[in-house]
Amino acid sequence: MPENAKPNCPECDDRNPSALDRRNFMKVVGGTTAALTVGALAARGLRADEPKPTETKKPVKPAEDLVKELFGDLTAEQKKDALFDFNEKGGPAGIKRLGMYNASIATPIGKIYTKPQQELIDRIVRAIASGEDGYQKLSRNGTWDNSTSLANCGAHFFGDPLKGEYSWVFSGHHLTVRCDGNFTDGIGFGGPMYYGHSPNGYSDKNCFWYQTKRVLEVFDALNEEQRKKAVVKGTPGELAPSVKFRAKVEEMPGVMYADLSGDQKALIEAVMRDVLAPYRKEDVDEVMSIVKTNGGMDKMHLAFYQDDMPAEKTPWHFWRLEGPGFVWNYRVLPHVHTYVNISSKI
Repeated sequence: MPENAKPNCPECDDRNPSALDRRNFMKVVGGTTAALTVGALAARGLRADEPKPTETKKPVKPAEDLVKELFGDLTAEQKKDALFDFNEKGGPAGIKRLGMYNASIATPIGKIYTKPQQELIDRIVRAIASGEDGYQKLSRNGTWDNSTSLANCGAHFFGDPLKGEYSWVFSGHHLTVRCDGNFTDGIGFGGPMYYGHSPNGYSDKNCFWYQTKRVLEVFDALNEEQRKKAVVKGTPGELAPSVKFRAKVEEMPGVMYADLSGDQKALIEAVMRDVLAPYRKEDVDEVMSIVKTNGGMDKMHLAFYQDDMPAEKTPWHFWRLEGPGFVWNYRVLPHVHTYVNISSKI
């Protein structure tokens, strides 16, 4: 089974030692996504008034409708490999659908689905992304990273989407994303999420380099006293333990958003916009609603973790955006591994 306490990532063994509008962003926290849309455009070098890139295979239906269409087309034989019980046991959390996977959960797409069904799966992934740019991030520019093709990824159902609660989980190398019809209220993205890319996180060849770059801008803007709070010794770890929520009485590491100046807060908000940019509006709205429920941006912390041998151009091994019911744990070296857990149920 490809779910692991430590990611099964062959390239990990080859380690290399060596001001956006804040008012718009706060509207996002209040329940809109105008600023996140601007952030998504900015992430790909466009102004809000410029035309967006042409989207290919643009879905004409929401992801949920496409998931139901796919399920309705399955044969009894296909369901043996594609369908699990909603509360199927397994994984670190005890529930298989809530696991973070580094490869197909079980039988890969190419061995279950017909070619037309595979095209429908591609449309579902596009539908849970924020347009073509978001799709390119999720698919790692169409390579699916070391999965090399969509056919080598996994697409599995937990529960029957035609009868009630369900979760459709798409998994592959450095990727776990979901579509759950918002049945699991209060849990962002339908459960813990995982994404990454094999190039060095400081390299512009990495799909998520823009996120690394944005976080470096925050550190550059901090004064000496703030940097003392922001830099943390050790490591936050990876996968299941890294996204565990802290107890309410436990102090969070890093510099606190509420303690920053207006300009510095704007940079933290830009980080938030960038990490959410690949995902569809419905999921972004849900995430920001959870942030608001749990105390808002004032409760958020940003921490920088140094590697054992930091270098001038690659100073951080991890960075971490964390608040009540919110963990965005981003490993930069030797390449990007990111673990996300967001919930109002804390």
